[in-house]
Amino acid sequence: LYFSAQEGILIFYHIKDLQYEIKICADISQPISSLIFSPDYTSLLLVTDQGTVYSYRPAHSGEAVKLLDTSSSCFLAADFLTPGNNYCVSVTISGEVQVWSLEDGTFLSKLNLGIEVHVT
Repeated sequence: LYFSAQEGILIFYHIKDLQYEIKICADISQPISSLIFSPDYTSLLLVTDQGTVYSYRPAHSGEAVKLLDTSSSCFLAADFLTPGNNYCVSVTISGEVQVWSLEDGTFLSKLNLGIEVHVT
């Protein structure tokens, strides 16, 4: 079970039978608004409401890597662009959909929907 604390800490609870172990996986020092697993569960996107997206790979047990920072664009949400785990898609309040490379955070493309977007 992965979850985040308000301080921006990614925590893992390993639960087996009546025993559990707690592990702090990453500290990104920004409140995490959502956690999204890749379709094959090898990567986890950590999304902040300030518009920063981090990647964390549970099997590698390393630090979270900052992929992109969209803080100037009223960021709403991000998710993996499937199939595969190579791309991320984000959306802004103004309706701009953006595609990013998860390898290095390179901005690849955008599409303006021309409407205001809300997340429910």
